[in-house]
Amino acid sequence: MRQALQFKQDLRFYPQMLDWTAGQIADLLDAGESPGEIVVLAPFLSDALRYSLMERVQRLGIPARSHRPSRALRDEPAARALLTLVAVGHPQWKQLPNRFDVAYSLMQAVDEMDLVRAQLLSQIVFRPKEGVPQLTSWERINPEMHERISYVLGGRYDTLRLWLADSTRKGEQPLDHFLSRLFGEILSQRGHGFHDDLDAARVAATLVESVQKFRQGMVETAAAQPAEQRSLGREYIAMVEEGVLAAQYVGAWQEPKDDAVLLAPAYTFLMMNRPVDYQFWLDIGSRGWFERLYQPLTHPYVLSRQWNDQRQWGDADEHAASQERMYRLAAGLLRRCRKQVFLGLSELGEQGYEQRGPLLWAFNQVLRQLATNSQ
Repeated sequence: MRQALQFKQDLRFYPQMLDWTAGQIADLLDAGESPGEIVVLAPFLSDALRYSLMERVQRLGIPARSHRPSRALRDEPAARALLTLVAVGHPQWKQLPNRFDVAYSLMQAVDEMDLVRAQLLSQIVFRPKEGVPQLTSWERINPEMHERISYVLGGRYDTLRLWLADSTRKGEQPLDHFLSRLFGEILSQRGHGFHDDLDAARVAATLVESVQKFRQGMVETAAAQPAEQRSLGREYIAMVEEGVLAAQYVGAWQEPKDDAVLLAPAYTFLMMNRPVDYQFWLDIGSRGWFERLYQPLTHPYVLSRQWNDQRQWGDADEHAASQERMYRLAAGLLRRCRKQVFLGLSELGEQGYEQRGPLLWAFNQVLRQLATNSQ
C-alpha cells in the first residue's frame, strides 16, 4: 500500500533534493502515471529553481511546463528571444538589440545551439549598420568558422535568416501576425528551438495574445489613426521594454490540455483549484511556506476594512497570521491531492543555510504521532 506522505531523510544539499524529485517523477511515469497528474510546488519559484528542475526533468524526457503569473512577459527567455527576432525582422524601426540578446535568441531559436557557439555566431553574422540590425549569410563565413559552429547548425540559422529577410521584403504586417508566422513556419519546426517545447509554445501564445489585445484596444479607442503613420508593433515593443503589462492572460489559468508536469508556486496552484494525483512540495524546511512577502504599502491585514485602525500590528499578530496562512495553504493543497504527497527536504537550503522552518516542524509532529499510533 502506498504511503500518503513520502520523503527522503538523508539529503544534505539542495541539488540532491532536485535530483531526487526528478527521479521520483520518472518512477511515477514508468509506473504508468500521467504527467498531467503531477505538480511540483515551492513557496517561491525562482528563476534558478525553475531552470534547474526543468533541465533535470527534460533530460529524462519528461514533458514539463511552468506557470508564474507574477513574472513579467519580457523576463521569459522565449519571449525575449522572440522580441529580439522581431527587432531584427523590422530594420525600419531602427531598434538595435545588444549582441548578447542576439546570441541568446539564436541559442533559443536553433535546436542544439549552445551559448558558446551562439555567441561566436552572433559576433560574426550580426552586423548593424547606422543603427539598423542586419544578419549576414552563413555562406559568407570563412570555412574555419563553419567547422567550429557546424554545418547543421549553420543551415538552421540560415533558414531563420532567410525567413526574416523575406518577411522584411514583403513589408510591415501586424505584429501578432508576424509572431504567429514566425512561430508556426520556423521556430516550431523540427531543427528549431521551440519544437516539442511546451513552455516556449505557451509563452509564444501569450505574447501573440498580448499583442493582439494591444492592437485591438488601440483601434477601438481610436488611438491609432492612419494619418499618424506610426507602427503599433513598434509602440508595443517599446511598452514591453518599459515593463508595462499589456494584457491579462486568462488562458494560462484555465485547465491545460498539455499532458505535462506542472511547476508552479504553491499559492498559484491553489488558486487554479484543480485536483491532481501527486504533489511534490519542495524545500519544506524553508520559511517561505510560513512567511509572507513584506510589502508595507499594501499590507493585506492592516489595510483591510476589518482591521481596527486604533490598533498597531505587532509581532504576535504577524506570527498568528503566518500560522493561520500556513495551515490554510497546507490544508488547501492536501485537499487537492488524490493519492500521494512527496516532501522535498534537504539539510541545507538553496542559499546554503540550514532549514528548520515551521512547516518542517509541523510535519515532524505529524510523522511522530503516526509512528506512535502504529506501535
